[in-house]
Amino acid sequence: MPGHAQGKPAGEPCVNLSTDLRCRLWGRPERPAFCAGLQPSDEMCGDDRQQAIAWLSALERATRP
Repeated sequence: MPGHAQGKPAGEPCVNLSTDLRCRLWGRPERPAFCAGLQPSDEMCGDDRQQAIAWLSALERATRP
């Protein structure tokens, strides 16, 4: 990720998101391995965007260096 040798800080949006919150690197070789390893699941996505963001925020906190 440009400007972040160790990824992005928790709580900061990914620099590769478009204005409609879609990944601009989806399916491209430069997509970070971590992102490619995230596979959607019922647990991760929940019932709506709010639940998905809560799950991702918890993941960021749990993996914070």
